[in-house]
Amino acid sequence: MDHKDSVSSIRVFSLNCWGVRYLSKHCAERYAMIADMLHEEKHDVVLLQEVWSEKDYLFLKKKLASSHIHSHYFKSGVIGSGLAIFSKHRIQDTLLFRYSLNGYPYMAHHGDWFGGKAVGLAVVNIGTLTANFYLTHLHAEYSREKDAYLPHRVVQAWELQQFIRHTSAGADAVVLGGDLNMHPQDLGNRLLTSYTGLRDAYTEANHFEGCEDGLTLILENPFISQKVIAPFEKGIRIDYILFKGSCTADIQCASMYTTKGSIPGRPFPYSDHEALTAELHFDMLAPSEAYGDFRARSCNCAEEEVAQLVDILTEARTEVKVGVHCAKRMRETATRTGVMGLALLLLELAIAAVPWLALGTQQTFPFPLTSFYLLAALCFAILLCTSLLYVFYTMELKSLQGTEDQMRLAVGALQEKLRGFPVVEQQERLGK
Repeated sequence: MDHKDSVSSIRVFSLNCWGVRYLSKHCAERYAMIADMLHEEKHDVVLLQEVWSEKDYLFLKKKLASSHIHSHYFKSGVIGSGLAIFSKHRIQDTLLFRYSLNGYPYMAHHGDWFGGKAVGLAVVNIGTLTANFYLTHLHAEYSREKDAYLPHRVVQAWELQQFIRHTSAGADAVVLGGDLNMHPQDLGNRLLTSYTGLRDAYTEANHFEGCEDGLTLILENPFISQKVIAPFEKGIRIDYILFKGSCTADIQCASMYTTKGSIPGRPFPYSDHEALTAELHFDMLAPSEAYGDFRARSCNCAEEEVAQLVDILTEARTEVKVGVHCAKRMRETATRTGVMGLALLLLELAIAAVPWLALGTQQTFPFPLTSFYLLAALCFAILLCTSLLYVFYTMELKSLQGTEDQMRLAVGALQEKLRGFPVVEQQERLGK
């Protein structure tokens, strides 16, 4: 049934399903539990991550056919993006944007590169409102102290905020859900929320129930490795529901809930991540005064926060430059290794050719054929691998440099805007 009447509130659900077939524990049983729960709870919009198998998506689609008649599965990468949306309301349009950087293919034990990480957009009609729902899953953080993927995650956060800003202009409401793999005060998170104006449902909720501090990876979850949580006292918060209104609609978060480890009456939790549910209330604004009020709020916000945004962008540029330096170094290493492999192959061929060039002498091969072929195969393997790595690091380098150029332009525009503010306001802001 399509919802064409006015809707004053919706319930949004988000969960990282940890759905790696044959690797995730109790995968089939947990999907059955998730399907039963979603059918009973009847959330308006369900945003799922790590639904890596399309068979699992089709299983959920069949189970939720009566409660969430509209759905979409975002396909990307080698094993898919893992992103799926289910909705009680009609999905008008969808769009997928794949991040330009997403880890390294040779880090197979991490697997992020094969996942085709992306952000999916679903334009949903909710009564008289048009809402843009964004669903994403960023690159994981495997080490807090030595995070080799930080430049990639910063680039993903930058591309995410760009995608949201450039596609949400005509939307009455914007909602982003997913596993951002970033702590609340991490650089990428600050970049995303500062640039887009998205608000955190946990901090904005009038009422909250669930894990302390809104944590989504907790010790009480039996699927969580103690090694992951060990550096943190209680757990970490990396899953979010973010939202914002527009000049036509004001949105407030009335309540938010999270699961807390094992589900009562169930043998284990839905996932290694905790599920999030946010109840969002809509308040339609009068067209005559709404636009003026919205513009005034936006201008005041810009005057107060533009200097902070410049600092955040400068910090992000610095991190991206670190990634540029690392990519250049790795490309140079691949080049040197490839040259050594080529030199070794040419030397082997030269040695093998000596008997054929020595006229008037008996032609004997200088070393066993088996050793010759093995060494030649090794040289070819080195050349092939280093060539592929050179291409990969060149692509990574160009993506990092392109992002750094975009950030430089954005900083310049913000600084120009800052210079347009009254001198007194600038001095007060700098004084803080």
